[in-house]
Amino acid sequence: MPVPLFKRLTTLMILAAATLLGGCGYNTLQTTDEQVNAAWAEVLNQYKRRADLIPNLVKVVEGFAAQEKEVLLGVTKARASVGSIQATPELINDPAAFAKFQAAQAQMSGALSRLLLVAENYPQLKSDGNFRDLQAQLEGTENRITVARNRYIKAVQGFNVTVRQFPSNLTAMLFGFKVKPQFTVENEKAIAEPPKIDFGAKPAAAPAPVPPSPPNEYSVPAAK
Repeated sequence: MPVPLFKRLTTLMILAAATLLGGCGYNTLQTTDEQVNAAWAEVLNQYKRRADLIPNLVKVVEGFAAQEKEVLLGVTKARASVGSIQATPELINDPAAFAKFQAAQAQMSGALSRLLLVAENYPQLKSDGNFRDLQAQLEGTENRITVARNRYIKAVQGFNVTVRQFPSNLTAMLFGFKVKPQFTVENEKAIAEPPKIDFGAKPAAAPAPVPPSPPNEYSVPAAK
């Protein structure tokens, strides 16, 4: 039984549209968008892992260095600030919310750096098994965060290029794909930079006295 003309025309139009969309970057946009979402999910997972370590870390440090209230309070406040932000998959589609999230995580990194710096002044704390274990877990988590962030940066770079590049930018505008925000590594590094404190530094030695010049024929004798 022959296929009706209408159905054939419909099929041809669908095939033509699929070919056109594929040639204009639609498939690439879908693929790179999924890659960004997957990379972002891993970033959130590692940041959550770090946040989960903080209460136990603060508790252990407090047991040996309770007088470091300002540093301990700084870590607690930073964790609360991070927890107040709804870290959802949709956050990467909101540049303002993304910037707020990054600032909170940078504050958390700085607070943890200062906490570990203070711990260097307490030998008993440094030798405590629980502290060493938590410190190792934190170090491993920070490494995972770095890897996850780098993957996100690369994924977003590929997606943003597709969104901006012709002719896929026309397809992006048609289907509502927009440029996604990136991590600003330089700004976060500046925020997270811990203060450099050297408690073992010794005061500079006084300069040695300059020896008197040897007498010569032009020297005036000292008064007696």
